[in-house]
Amino acid sequence: MPKSQNAYDVIVVGGGAAGMMAAATSAERGKRVLLLEKNAELGKKLSISGGGRCNITNAEDDVKVLLSKFGKAEPFLYSAFSEFGTQETFAFFDRLELPLVIQKNKRAFPKTERATDVVRVLEEYLVEKGVDIRLELPVQRVNAHDGKIRSVQTQGFEFTADSYIFATGGVSHPETGSTGDGFNWLRDLGHTVEEPTPTIVPLAASDKWIPKLKGKTLEDAKITFFQDGVRKFSQKGNILLTHFGLSGPTILNLAGRVRELLYGGEVTAAIDLFPSLDLGILDAKIVELFEANKNKLVRNTLPEMLPNGTTDVLLSLVPSLDPDTKVHSVTKEQRRALIDLLKALPVSIDGLMGYDRAVVADGGVPLAEVDMRTMRSNKVENLFIIGDLLHISRPSGGYSLQLCWTTGFVAGVNT
Repeated sequence: MPKSQNAYDVIVVGGGAAGMMAAATSAERGKRVLLLEKNAELGKKLSISGGGRCNITNAEDDVKVLLSKFGKAEPFLYSAFSEFGTQETFAFFDRLELPLVIQKNKRAFPKTERATDVVRVLEEYLVEKGVDIRLELPVQRVNAHDGKIRSVQTQGFEFTADSYIFATGGVSHPETGSTGDGFNWLRDLGHTVEEPTPTIVPLAASDKWIPKLKGKTLEDAKITFFQDGVRKFSQKGNILLTHFGLSGPTILNLAGRVRELLYGGEVTAAIDLFPSLDLGILDAKIVELFEANKNKLVRNTLPEMLPNGTTDVLLSLVPSLDPDTKVHSVTKEQRRALIDLLKALPVSIDGLMGYDRAVVADGGVPLAEVDMRTMRSNKVENLFIIGDLLHISRPSGGYSLQLCWTTGFVAGVNT
């Protein structure tokens, strides 16, 4: 029997990466699909992801290595990733005429390096498959009875469906609409919801020298973290300096470990700008540089060695060394103070930035409450839960969006 105007086979709530994939996949199978999005546009968070470049996936071919990045969720994900993994993602976007390229650390981006292109091709795909897209129409209430969702209520409309897919996202970047609405509905429907914490997020630091270098990247540096003065762990990689502290992939992926340190005491850090050189070799290189530039000023000589645009600020952290000193007048003690700074730039860690700057926040429905082979709720017969509504921790580097593509596809083919 034909469905009424507001009756659908599938209703997807949330027009982000996971929701768009789920809606299109379901529609491709011939289902009548409604996609409800509270924003005035689809993919608002997706369009700013990866600094506007969109790290679509991580091109790790070994599925065991790939899934190990998801921590405790790993054993729950094999079935879903066997249906739609990284290779399927490459093929999918190739089919949408948006080829991907692999860059450093196996991060895959659209060849155009524009996140807006990802949103565009997904929206075109939805339209092609006949998905009914309703923008600026937030769900106000979910009506359920006897273990099933019966309808969803919006301003002026009530929509019904055989199946419902929740893809409202978590709480990172709330300005894009990820305000945790889905978590509230899931609690009301009987699901447990683990409280979210920002897990891939920059670090706040109060050192006055850092904002003076905002926008600068310290490449191939090593950062070491201390708790109450005791060394805890180190990591090498690129470190982005910002007006509020430290960011970049290296920092983002350490945030969870730093958070644990903050629970136990005062946290400080030291940045080594030349981790491949010990003190003696670095001293020899600076002596060699100074020998070749004896009559120049220190401030005009050091740019040959230091990261671009950092010389004046770094020299300001060596009180005993006047930047306008002639190189031939630099004493051994002044040179040693400079070397000590370059091997251990001091940073005071105040805490983690909040959800507004988080790339990913964990929290959500425990995977034991979802049939991860289909994304179907174990508590609500006709509900599917995908994307950031699932309690899965993961690093930056394409893993979050791959999780969206995978769970969205699996839900779409099982509705």
